[in-house]
Amino acid sequence: MPDTPDDLPAGLSSSARRALTRKGYTRLDQLTQVPESELYCMHGMGAKAIGQLRVALAARGQGLAEEADH
Repeated sequence: MPDTPDDLPAGLSSSARRALTRKGYTRLDQLTQVPESELYCMHGMGAKAIGQLRVALAARGQGLAEEADH
């Protein structure tokens, strides 16, 4: 797959950006497959960063993945 530009929100903290890229997430559309609980488990991700991601996804008519029922 060719490299694609990082389209994560510009205001996202560097620690949150590193947390995402360590897991291989460099594009917003990838996060539609990730539940919020998984994001919270990443070192460097917090409520502010997750809120920024939710807003950016909502602007595209997208959202985070639904939580799986156990």
